[in-house]
Amino acid sequence: MVFHSKLTKNILFSVLCLLNTVAWSGESLVNEPILPIQPAQNLNPGKVALGDRLFHDPQLSADNTLSCSHCHRLDKGGDDGLSHSPGVGGAIGVINAPTIYNSSYNFRQFWDGRSANLVDQVRGPVHNPIEMASNWPQVISKLNRDKEYRQAFSQLYSDGITALNIKNAIAEFERSLTTPNARFDLWLMGDETALSEQEKHGYSLFKSYGCIACHQGANVGGNMYHRMGAMGNYFSDRDGEVTAADLGRFNVTGDPEDRHLFKVPSLRLTALTSPYFHDGRTHCLEKAITIMARYQLGREIPKEDVEAIAVFIKSLAGQHPRLNP
Repeated sequence: MVFHSKLTKNILFSVLCLLNTVAWSGESLVNEPILPIQPAQNLNPGKVALGDRLFHDPQLSADNTLSCSHCHRLDKGGDDGLSHSPGVGGAIGVINAPTIYNSSYNFRQFWDGRSANLVDQVRGPVHNPIEMASNWPQVISKLNRDKEYRQAFSQLYSDGITALNIKNAIAEFERSLTTPNARFDLWLMGDETALSEQEKHGYSLFKSYGCIACHQGANVGGNMYHRMGAMGNYFSDRDGEVTAADLGRFNVTGDPEDRHLFKVPSLRLTALTSPYFHDGRTHCLEKAITIMARYQLGREIPKEDVEAIAVFIKSLAGQHPRLNP
């Protein structure tokens, strides 16, 4: 099998991760390709609080009906549980909303990686005509009418309410949305009782089948691109026409080699964030595992192995005060 150069680079990167990644277990090192999620650190509490309010404020949308939290519900896994999210005026989005939890661990933002960081990412939904359909002058005008916003921004930023400061505050809040203390992480750190035997077996299968090549690191993904359908034509087998959203990173670069290339999603909260994949067409975790095995690994995995891997994936979900698993 021959891969194009960019995909080869991603695969080599994942192999290096497998070789070099280690996790602390007490005072000893455990050679595992997954790292524990760490609690968010070195954040500005004032900016986190301001970003929290902005994240939940529908004034960021053109008609004051939608906030960031409409598509990223913090109590439900950080997404909205829909295949495609509604925007202002009844418009429907074209791609499945990912979880906002642990997004600070992603090497790029959005499925197609068009934003380099969380600050840059904020602009996307605010300006998108089928999402919030707004713009910064409109948003800034609304926020300037609010005394509490004016005071909060003036205390935290020397230039007050600006587009950059709005994005900075929201990004600071989003950095606080990490989910440490997953049972799997407790096991990584030395608690042998944290996982059941089936969960441990599922993890062993996850590694032996090759899922770990794309899903590793603290976020169990989110650190590379990969082609949807590397070992089979997912799109020709799937019902429906291929859409622009299915083209993935090609929409950003225009490079034919980037067609159907997507950022590998994190598996940290996968058990809580159905439906799956960029198209949101798969609602069952076990079915999603079967599809990934077939189209990414070229394998047909027995049912009992799929079930064990699913049980392992469920152990990756950690804790956050806003999260109600």
